[in-house]
Amino acid sequence: MVPPSRNCFRRKGLCLASKSIPGETVTEGLDGLRARIKEYRELGAKFAKWRAIITIGNGIPTRTCIATNAHALARYAALCQDGGLVPIVEPEVLLDGNHTVDRCQEVTEATLKSVFSTLLEQRVLLEGMLLKPSMVVSGKECPQQASVNEVAERTLRCLKRTVPAAVPGIVFLSGGQSAEKATEHLNAMNAIGPHPWEVSFSYARALQDPALKAWKGEAANVAAAQKIFYHRAKCNGTARYGKYSKQMEAQAA
Repeated sequence: MVPPSRNCFRRKGLCLASKSIPGETVTEGLDGLRARIKEYRELGAKFAKWRAIITIGNGIPTRTCIATNAHALARYAALCQDGGLVPIVEPEVLLDGNHTVDRCQEVTEATLKSVFSTLLEQRVLLEGMLLKPSMVVSGKECPQQASVNEVAERTLRCLKRTVPAAVPGIVFLSGGQSAEKATEHLNAMNAIGPHPWEVSFSYARALQDPALKAWKGEAANVAAAQKIFYHRAKCNGTARYGKYSKQMEAQAA
């Protein structure tokens, strides 16, 4: 096992294909988690993350898939809080597919309803967790792509229907969106505010990809890659307050 970093550990577990419904997965890893949390807490970890994947396709997701993943997320969150870690709960509705934005909203809403119902059943303190959801977007192969404003409005509508105000913060994943599009969507949501929760970001690909492409593993490109990474972080930090503009992108040149 790779030792955790000083302040956090990420628990992705194993995504195992369902025996009955191809394309559906559940994240496993609850067995022994209490002991691992104790170990990581003693090493200095402060928070953890558990990711559950929900795929949209022909006949999926099933209610069983959503409920099973919601239960795992809730048990993980309860164990984290018992062990002194802040749980980041990550139910990701995948961008892959040709589904419409309407279908994405339907699935995202059903997923979040199940997750929060199960969190309450497991007596998770909502004030002591963070939610890391995906945005309500069109499938990347859908011919009709939702606009930036529509994504923002639909995502917020979905969250207001499902996420209690007791949750202190929502930190979005980028989920395969382009770096600039993820920033634009975050900015549009915060421009609509205020909201019951803080609306921020926990991007990986949308922060790292532009820098990695510039770096290419070559020492000569380190400075340029660092500049690009800083720029993306600055753009998203500005979008977190609804003050980003497309003109900021020219500053990366």
